[in-house]
Amino acid sequence: MGIFERYLSVWVGLAMVAGLLGGTAFPDLFAFMGGLEYANINFIIAVLIWLMIYPMMMQIDFTAVKNIHRRPKGLIVTLTVNWLIKPFTMAFLGVVFIKYFFSDLMGLITPDLANEYIAGMILLGVAPCTAMVFVWSQLTKGDANYTLVQVAVNDLIMVVAFAPLAAFLLGVTDVTVPWSTLIIAVVLYIVIPLIAGLLTRKILRTEDALQRFGNKVKPLSILGLISTVVLLFGFQAPQILANPLDIVLIAIPLIIQTFLIFAIAYYWMFKWKEPHRVAAPGGMIGASNFFELAVAVAISLFGLHSGAALATVVGVLVEVPVMLALVAYANRTRDKFPTAHAY
Repeated sequence: MGIFERYLSVWVGLAMVAGLLGGTAFPDLFAFMGGLEYANINFIIAVLIWLMIYPMMMQIDFTAVKNIHRRPKGLIVTLTVNWLIKPFTMAFLGVVFIKYFFSDLMGLITPDLANEYIAGMILLGVAPCTAMVFVWSQLTKGDANYTLVQVAVNDLIMVVAFAPLAAFLLGVTDVTVPWSTLIIAVVLYIVIPLIAGLLTRKILRTEDALQRFGNKVKPLSILGLISTVVLLFGFQAPQILANPLDIVLIAIPLIIQTFLIFAIAYYWMFKWKEPHRVAAPGGMIGASNFFELAVAVAISLFGLHSGAALATVVGVLVEVPVMLALVAYANRTRDKFPTAHAY
């Protein structure tokens, strides 16, 4: 393990500070980079996420993918937690903390703003992760083939379940899926990296050559992660510095939700005796969020400068450091799980 991987949490912390300083000192530059987007997907962030995902996509073996149906338990856990548990726990935590604790009891947030914050949190709750889970899976030595199937099936369900579930929890009727965001994200974060990984396997042919090449490009994945954190915090530096208390208040239930969802999925995998390489990424999918989709819907429903949009942005900001903590925990508990099964 290299120095960057060993002290990854330190580098991420420094990247957060660098982003805030850069966004404050060079607001025009970060505003320009932040404006390079379409359908709420920033092109620079997309390239960096692509760099993070590509090393794992080289590990995909379609022969193994076809055999995953023989062990459906991990997929059952992931989908149940993502769609039957996570949205409702997020709504519950948002109401309890934002509405009752921080608004009604403490008076720290106005009632109208509290409702908007809760709406943004709910949108995060009904948008499970698509792209970054490949990074978390790689950091926990997850099964690349199983992770791909988990993400792909999750995305198929999202196409039909996101809008009605969000409408039900928000109490509105006009929630529509921003198809441009969803389709572009899937193409950029799954289809293109997957094709690149398959072409790489075909060109290199042997596992030894693939391993050597993988070791060479692996630093790019870490560099992509650090650079993504710098940009995310740089893009949002003015909002963070203008609303420091609200950022903290929103972050509290979001962090609790992340740990809770991971704990449910991870422990369930443990009880069902799933191997760690399936359990770890399975827990990560529900714990993290498809933030581009959540941000896009929040802006379309409530406006660019709404509390709902701010809440989805806070979800983006807390995700990386919190997920890295879960990655560290998953790696420490690897020996509690059974030996990996053959598919």
